[in-house]
Amino acid sequence: MSAKQERILIFGAGVIGSIYAIKLIEAGFDVSLFARSNRFKSLRENGLQYKEKGRVRSIQVNVIDTLENDDVYDFIFVTVRYDRSESALLALKDNQSKHIVTMTNNSIGFSSWLNIVGDRLLPAFPGFGGQIKDGVLHARFMPKIIVATVFGEMNGVVTERIENLAKIFKRAKLPYVIKKDMQAYLITHSVADIALLSFLHSENKVIDKKTVRTRKTARQITVTLKTYLRAIQKAGVSIDPPMLKMALIFPNIFLDLFFMAWLRTKMVSDMMLLDYANSATNEIVQLSNDLMKFLSQHDIKSDIHVQ
Repeated sequence: MSAKQERILIFGAGVIGSIYAIKLIEAGFDVSLFARSNRFKSLRENGLQYKEKGRVRSIQVNVIDTLENDDVYDFIFVTVRYDRSESALLALKDNQSKHIVTMTNNSIGFSSWLNIVGDRLLPAFPGFGGQIKDGVLHARFMPKIIVATVFGEMNGVVTERIENLAKIFKRAKLPYVIKKDMQAYLITHSVADIALLSFLHSENKVIDKKTVRTRKTARQITVTLKTYLRAIQKAGVSIDPPMLKMALIFPNIFLDLFFMAWLRTKMVSDMMLLDYANSATNEIVQLSNDLMKFLSQHDIKSDIHVQ
């Protein structure tokens, strides 16, 4: 596949979609960004605005709010939250593009997604985060050695489209990892997110900073993480990344101290902003509900429930 012919559609103009758009445009790809309502209007009028080295910059992007079935792309990246993934795939069901890359969590497996888009599905997970404030993207990049975009075929085979996707990431200078068991990776990642982010809401409201920094909150994360990791192991899921197995070995007090330190970071402060917290909670509730279904399918019960 010639680099000049590669067309990429990013379906979702939030943080993840915006970061991929910037990186791929800078690498010279033909990129379109699908957005709706106010985000669509902002992108059309101002370009894709992002903060870099203390300055707000802007890059022009082809933004669309409708997609024709015969508007074909080499790859479509679906960059929406998990609770919106099924509706996004339904919107793409009749489009003729052959490869649909789902850049999102998944705590139950791929059956429902396959029922919608079939073998066009290519599961993945992004390697960065951040937030959008007043229309401006504030990206948050972790060290490349720790976090990279992860993707792979459901059967673990390194196919031609996997190789082509890897070439795209190399050209865009985006770190990536090809996984042989994407279901194990995504379920493990979902468990970690459920444990880490379920604290955002307490008694149906965003938790306050004083409460979030307590030992009680850290212990809630510790217990939830260990309980769910043991549960998915019983269900036959390999914990991936393997370093999370260490969480089952460390005494609770050590994990409590680690999470207490994490709960005091700016990252967590940003997560407690109302818009982010509400959106994240919707995703976590869906992930948790689907994880319970997955565990139930394997006759495994868990006593932990997200508020």
